[in-house]
Amino acid sequence: MSAQPEHAPVPPAPTAAAQLLAQLRLSARAATWVPAFEQDWSRALEDSRHSYSLSPLHDVVRTWQARLQAVTAVTEFLTSGRDDSDGVDLADVLDGRR
Repeated sequence: MSAQPEHAPVPPAPTAAAQLLAQLRLSARAATWVPAFEQDWSRALEDSRHSYSLSPLHDVVRTWQARLQAVTAVTEFLTSGRDDSDGVDLADVLDGRR
């Protein structure tokens, strides 16, 4: 019998944040995304220090991984000229994945 609930997500690899930051630096959106990631990471690091939990750090990695995975589809949608007024906030989508 496991002590973790069955719905607990698998934690990212220990090197996931460094790999993610490297991908962000190569992105066309690097000028805005790298500082935003670093700010999110700093907040999560501080939260982890106070809570003695790695969950805040894992959440940042998962959120930014999802953003990178979605960037191609989002870019294609925006350049297609379709109406996006009925869009859904990314935070609402990501909260459902946890």
